[in-house]
Amino acid sequence: MDIRRAGIRRVECLDGLRGLAALWVLFGHMVILTGFRLPVLSKPDLGVDLFILLSGFLMVFQYRLRAGAEDWSAPGTWAAFWARRFFRLAPLFYVALAVALIAGPAIYADRVLIDGFLGQPLQPRERYTDVSLANIATHVSFVFGLLPDYAFRTPLPDWSLGLEMQFYAAFPFLVLLARRMGWVPAALVAAGAALALAVLAHRLGLDFPMPAFLPLKLHLFLCGMLIAADPGPGRGRIAVHLVVAMLLAVMPVGGDHDLLHVVVRELLVLGFFALVHLRAASAVDWTARLLGSRPFHWLGELSYGAYLIHLLVLHPVAAGVIAHFGTGLGAAGRFALTGAIVVPVTYALAFMTYKLVELPGQRLGKAVIARFAGNGMQARQTVAEEIAAP
Repeated sequence: MDIRRAGIRRVECLDGLRGLAALWVLFGHMVILTGFRLPVLSKPDLGVDLFILLSGFLMVFQYRLRAGAEDWSAPGTWAAFWARRFFRLAPLFYVALAVALIAGPAIYADRVLIDGFLGQPLQPRERYTDVSLANIATHVSFVFGLLPDYAFRTPLPDWSLGLEMQFYAAFPFLVLLARRMGWVPAALVAAGAALALAVLAHRLGLDFPMPAFLPLKLHLFLCGMLIAADPGPGRGRIAVHLVVAMLLAVMPVGGDHDLLHVVVRELLVLGFFALVHLRAASAVDWTARLLGSRPFHWLGELSYGAYLIHLLVLHPVAAGVIAHFGTGLGAAGRFALTGAIVVPVTYALAFMTYKLVELPGQRLGKAVIARFAGNGMQARQTVAEEIAAP
């Protein structure tokens, strides 16, 4: 996939896949909080894994688009990359974090009601009610993912944002390693180093309540990176990327590794690879075009907001449904009624915050880069800006 020579500036299926990943997480949490049971969709962590796969792909895809205009051996390029990624995630996160910290005690009361009704273990109070300076500071600075005590300590599903920021911090160095060794050897070396760090952290007693520490999930980022990376000459080399990606996807770190999780992760890697590289097949091409259609485009554009906001809506709605109907409404009814309220409200809020927070935040980021990097560098960095990040 010579993306510069072919003029490819957008992988259309990314929009739909991002949108579906956010819906997967939302429905998975609805299942947990209503007591309903759905196969596969009841595992929101697999939706996050799809986000991770897409993120790894997109970073390498954009790197290849900019390869002729940016010097990745220069720290200034790294700084511009980090600034772009910061202003993509931080503005909406800071708004949602403020709301979550203020509403934390009420959300915790809702969660106690839900867990008591469903007979589930109670969640730690501090996850919802900690407004200490330390908790706020670690989240505002995005270092919380490195600290087990703070990695899962707000009502938001923000542990993955700390993970994402760690990946962005490491990405320039992964690129330099790949340029020196090649993508496949670099991926294997990075995955081996991550595995060693994960084992060391466990032996030191650093056990994370969620896999918010980059070595626990780096192998999935690497899967996406390999799917996007230039395999070099030879038609069979891209198949090597696929084989290595599928091997990395089953590394026994960073979450559940029962048969269901292993099989679904392998299918995610294989399916995404097909959507990117096997478009000659009519069914694959039709699916990719569908995922890039306008409805799926908007589903993808709103995916970050929906992912970040949905638990703030879901907890009070699920608690309200349980409080009002109790056992008079079965699990399927609770799920359906909760979804009928949560889904439209969540996406309405996601649309509002996309317009009022996300887009202005991205414009601010471009202005900051232009101010500190100079007009010439900014012009080079505008390539592929229309591709939104997961």
